[in-house]
Amino acid sequence: MFRNQYDSDVTVWSPQGRLHQVEYAMEAVNLGSATVGLKSKTHAVLIALKRASSELSAYQKKVINIDEHIGITISGLTADARILSRYMRTECLNYKYSHDTVLPLNRLISTLGNKMQVCTQRYDRRPYGVGLLVAGFDDKGAHIYQTCPSANYYDCKAMSIGARSQSARTYLEKKIDELHNAPLEDLIKHGLRALRDTLPPEVDLNTKNVSIGFVGDKQPFKILDEDETAPFLALIEGEERRGGGGGPPDAAAAPLRDEAGDQDAPREPVPQVAMDTD
Repeated sequence: MFRNQYDSDVTVWSPQGRLHQVEYAMEAVNLGSATVGLKSKTHAVLIALKRASSELSAYQKKVINIDEHIGITISGLTADARILSRYMRTECLNYKYSHDTVLPLNRLISTLGNKMQVCTQRYDRRPYGVGLLVAGFDDKGAHIYQTCPSANYYDCKAMSIGARSQSARTYLEKKIDELHNAPLEDLIKHGLRALRDTLPPEVDLNTKNVSIGFVGDKQPFKILDEDETAPFLALIEGEERRGGGGGPPDAAAAPLRDEAGDQDAPREPVPQVAMDTD
């Protein structure tokens, strides 16, 4: 049996009980550039690695403002991210118009998950090939949410998605106890160190390829420009890298489990995504 017999539609299940088109969309997230989200009790921070398609083009925008208390960063297909970000902005505006207050973040993520799930159940749609890290601050405090093309979403203390993001997650797991009470400056430094661990040894962070956004108590969501980013990069300049940057992407590193959970089963070829991922 070949994989392409069962990937012509999102409603076609393989004999192993898998939806291959949803897995293709998840693969698009793993091929996108890495991004990191982390939070303390007062702030939530997003740090993304920007990518340029060629030396002649500008770096792609990775951190997007949604509302005064919400921002997102993306990994995957940028076009799909624009659709979802526009939807999230509309939901925030409608809620503010109706209730004269900001939309709680957990309600927005729940609504977004329902919208994304429709595309995994209807034959005339395809899954959104983008993963989001959503940072926000509401009356319940700071939040970091992760959304997946499969329509799953998770409330996280810290998270990293994208190519070679396992190195960043390893760093964040080691430092997770320090994040809760960390001031904003230390939180950004931890995020930059985690993101740097995803890079190959010959590449380093600079003001051109890094984007930083944060939100906090009485602090609207703000995206730093290059001049504001430079001082934070200077704080970690010269430090030794902790991770195994430059390793293979997560999708190639971890074997897929079959229905019985056997890791020794032969792995099917990694699908090629026919669109640029960011």
